[in-house]
Amino acid sequence: MIIRRVLPALLPLLLLLAVPLLLRPGTPGAATAVSSDETPDRLVIITPHTEPVRYEFERAFRRHYREKYGVDVELDYRSVGGTSDIVRYIADRYEAEFRHFWESDPANPPWTPALAAAFSNQRIQPDTEKDPQTAAVRRKFLESDVGIGIDIFWGGGTFDHSRQAERGFGVDGGVRERHPEYFQETVIPQTFGGDVFYDPQGRYYGACLASFGICYNPDRLRELPDATPPAGWHDLGTPRFFNNLVVADPTKSGSANKCFESILQQCMAEQVRRHGPEKGVARGWDEGFGLIKRIIANARTLTDSAGKVPRDIAAGNAAAGMAIDTYGLSEQEWSATLFDGQPKILYVPPAGGTSVSADPIQLLRGAKNQRAAREFLDFVLSREGQKLWDYRAGEPGGPEKYSLRRPPIRRDLYQPEFQKHFSDPDYNPYAAGADFVYQGAWTGPHFSLIRVLIRCIALDVQEELRDAWAAIIAAGGPEKAPEAMAEFNRLPFSYEEAAAAGQLLRTGEHRSVLDVVRTCRRWSEEAAAHYRRAAELARQQLRNHTAKGNTP
Repeated sequence: MIIRRVLPALLPLLLLLAVPLLLRPGTPGAATAVSSDETPDRLVIITPHTEPVRYEFERAFRRHYREKYGVDVELDYRSVGGTSDIVRYIADRYEAEFRHFWESDPANPPWTPALAAAFSNQRIQPDTEKDPQTAAVRRKFLESDVGIGIDIFWGGGTFDHSRQAERGFGVDGGVRERHPEYFQETVIPQTFGGDVFYDPQGRYYGACLASFGICYNPDRLRELPDATPPAGWHDLGTPRFFNNLVVADPTKSGSANKCFESILQQCMAEQVRRHGPEKGVARGWDEGFGLIKRIIANARTLTDSAGKVPRDIAAGNAAAGMAIDTYGLSEQEWSATLFDGQPKILYVPPAGGTSVSADPIQLLRGAKNQRAAREFLDFVLSREGQKLWDYRAGEPGGPEKYSLRRPPIRRDLYQPEFQKHFSDPDYNPYAAGADFVYQGAWTGPHFSLIRVLIRCIALDVQEELRDAWAAIIAAGGPEKAPEAMAEFNRLPFSYEEAAAAGQLLRTGEHRSVLDVVRTCRRWSEEAAAHYRRAAELARQQLRNHTAKGNTP
């Protein structure tokens, strides 16, 4: 009775509240609304890509999918951090899911740490492995359809995607079979400048391109004793940039580690030209790590993301730093709009010091949403999808809201008819990277070792590193303090010993996580001792100069 009396009085209020809900526009980026009797398809993507990339590709792909299949598709983006965080997350999830799959069959032996280490070990070949249990667990994983509830891994570097493929996490996406025309040399080459752009087995495909360069703030640069703009990696390791750089942590950012690898590659190439390959590669390894140490010693800020580097520089928090081309160019454009065409940050490619690498996409094992996942792969590599990377926002066929400023991987788009729509019409990475040839055999096998070594000898002991470098600068610089520099440059192992050192970072039946931690701690303690010795020698050098009445 009470409800019947109250309901008429509440009805106008309920209608008033319902009107905004009924008239509310759809979700940003959504295509045509889905009818009530229609269940949308779903696609789950794990990615380090930023919100603008996710927004523009979701908007365009939903429209494309609706037009092709007559149904909507929902994109469920997952973000757990940078590429390194994503790789760890995927590995952990596959181990947990495969263990459950293994233990669900009572005929299988008990799950052990040895089996956990073997199921995704790319070095184990089931047909030649002597241990039957090891062979069985690896074979069963590779023949399984075990999934982790994620369909696509999108973004990162070719090293991480190739490792995912070798472990068995990434599987053939089938794009080459569906669209062989995409993989001609004039469209998407398999290799360029020594870098691999897609896996011959289809387990990952480059989606766009990336190269690395230097960002600097002209105003902050004018505050330095030498205001000459940096032109190459070696400039960032000079004393004038002490306490004036921002650097991304390579253990958190795969892009940052790739950038440090580029520094090593350039130093190796320079030494090979001088001394030949037999001696040059090893000397370049030593010289490159010496330069990396000086760059990190010059840093006033360490970030956990490569994308933060140009933002810090544009804000005036540092004079310069290393950046991915898209982040540097985007920040330069944004800064120009804020300051009447006079940007507070400029991006330059380092002379002869950067290669062009691919930013890939891959289908994950056990993907549940196969139709949507494979269509997304095709779309990202199609001309329709590729135009989103560098067309200006609002251009026909381009992004709607954000100019992404990422170079497309399709070589056939670098033609005047398309480039006139580009945010950076004069930038062609296929031309910019032509003078740099990436030698994968030099550093590729040590990519993971490089990031761990940088952490141990520079990041974990940054206080000692900076103190030593400051003392050397005060003593007149590297040329005036050669003994101190020799201590500063010492490494825990030589290039010839790098492969063996890398094995020390692997866990297995006879090597635990604790053993790996002990190895890393030993490298850090040795580095700290060398830096303390370097600082002592440099200060003694300064005292000697002062006693003689000389100025360093």
